[in-house]
Amino acid sequence: MSDSLQSADNQADDDAGETRRLPVDGNVAGRLTMVASIAPGAIAIAEPDGPPQPDGLRNYSLTTFGSLDQRSDDIAKGLIAWGLKPGMRIAMLVPFGAGFIELVFALMKAGVVTILVDPGMGRKHLVRCLSDSHPDGFIGIPKAQAIRSLLRRRFPKAKWNVTIGRRFFWGGKTLQQVIELGKTHKDSIGLPRVERSNDAAVIFTTGSTGPPKGVLYTHGIFHTQIDRIRERYDIHRGSRDLACFPLFGLFDAVMGVTTIIPDMDPTKPAAVNPERLIEAATQWQIDQSFGSPALWNTVVRWAEANNVERPFPTLKRILSAGAPVPVETLAKLRTLIDPDANIMTPYGSTEALPLASIESREVIAETGPASLKGKGTCVGTRFEGVTWRVIEIEDGPVTNISDTQEVERGKIGELMVTGPMVTQKYVVRSDQNSLHKVADGKRVWHRMGDVGYLDARDRFWFCGRKGHRVTAGKRTLFTVPCEAIFNGHPSIYRSALVPRGQRPNQQPVMIVEPHPDQMPTTPQTREQLIGELLELAARNPLTRRITEIIVWETPLPVDIRHNSKIFREKLSEQLNNRR
Repeated sequence: MSDSLQSADNQADDDAGETRRLPVDGNVAGRLTMVASIAPGAIAIAEPDGPPQPDGLRNYSLTTFGSLDQRSDDIAKGLIAWGLKPGMRIAMLVPFGAGFIELVFALMKAGVVTILVDPGMGRKHLVRCLSDSHPDGFIGIPKAQAIRSLLRRRFPKAKWNVTIGRRFFWGGKTLQQVIELGKTHKDSIGLPRVERSNDAAVIFTTGSTGPPKGVLYTHGIFHTQIDRIRERYDIHRGSRDLACFPLFGLFDAVMGVTTIIPDMDPTKPAAVNPERLIEAATQWQIDQSFGSPALWNTVVRWAEANNVERPFPTLKRILSAGAPVPVETLAKLRTLIDPDANIMTPYGSTEALPLASIESREVIAETGPASLKGKGTCVGTRFEGVTWRVIEIEDGPVTNISDTQEVERGKIGELMVTGPMVTQKYVVRSDQNSLHKVADGKRVWHRMGDVGYLDARDRFWFCGRKGHRVTAGKRTLFTVPCEAIFNGHPSIYRSALVPRGQRPNQQPVMIVEPHPDQMPTTPQTREQLIGELLELAARNPLTRRITEIIVWETPLPVDIRHNSKIFREKLSEQLNNRR
């Protein structure tokens, strides 16, 4: 598998050279062409092809960097020959895989803006997001095109529609027709020049704290993200990544990293079958993986239950984002991988990433124990180029940087950030720009919506979302510090602080989810658990005002992208609608 890749000994020098050989224009897809020119026969993507064999091995469909680059060229030129113009918006409704990756790069090469929407957000949100994006067309599987056709009045501009597979009554072209068109015109049609300032994609937030918002990405932002991630995490061409978070596969391709697609539903990482991950990791000798905290928690629990020791011995780098990773999970995860491996938790949001990062050893030895005492969750130190401030909490718009008031270190406030990886605006739900973007001369700050504080080492300690704080008279309770106290009870898996009533006179309510094997089975055991938790709360000044506890009998609702962030809005709605 790795014979076609250059040895790791030469990767650092090669990567430095590659940086100097970036394409003359700003199109981030040029990085793929650069990688393909260096190692055309190296494997870019491997995805399962059929069930495992009796010996446990699985057949994989392989795509090389050369073929990935060539196919994306053919598709791009086919789209241009058909009539697509730079700046048009095309919505992608395609399952993750080699086909998805080549299509995204094809659109970028054509100068077309890709609209990316999480398919797991539900039909209502999905249709609204796509409608509000005003797409010029859709690239999708037959089912998606059928729905688009039935709802065509919602998409009056959608004239350029490409079907992946068989086309029926809805018109447009098939992908194969586009490819053939591109091959026919490959010598007569050139790719447009794209600058770093040009629009590249509209990516939607998960909608975990309100309606999903469409975030505008430029090619320059993608360039910065790639460079910062590669530098901070020492990622080199020739690595093999078990891609448990689909969109990271796009970064893999332009960093020369082989993307191994596991047998899992990427929209449900918490439901992953760990045995499938182990099979892929063993067969491909993977050294890197990106997965949500929920996924790794599932893996850790499975390994414990089955007494499996070090199932990922070649894994040297784990990235886990979407929510803080519990210190207990990090400690147990370290026993499953190479002893010298790094587990990093990048911090950021759809609007601004990566912003900061922290490694597992620092969490286990220092910040994790403090978190368990209600100090918040340390997200680490800034990436190069990031500037951040913690300001007084403000729920309304802030139009100019002069209207903000920075708080002293150690005091909880609202985090705002600026830098080359920070997006400038929403293009869907643009009304939210006034609430999240702050002008500062030629640059723009983004209000993260997160609250916390900076310590003496300039590390940010996350204390929850601004919109989730509970205001009880003159006292404000923040979710993460309070929940940590309850999560310290041996029976509790996770908890969620939610308000009953409206500001400023809210009543704090703690909803707890016990471990599956610790769930109370009788009214008596339920009352006993609640009593223990109330006693725990009363002993801590952070939580002594919490006098109502609800034991949740089902898993707490979580975000669609990572299955990690608790969907507190839904809990609050259910709580306040209770009779």
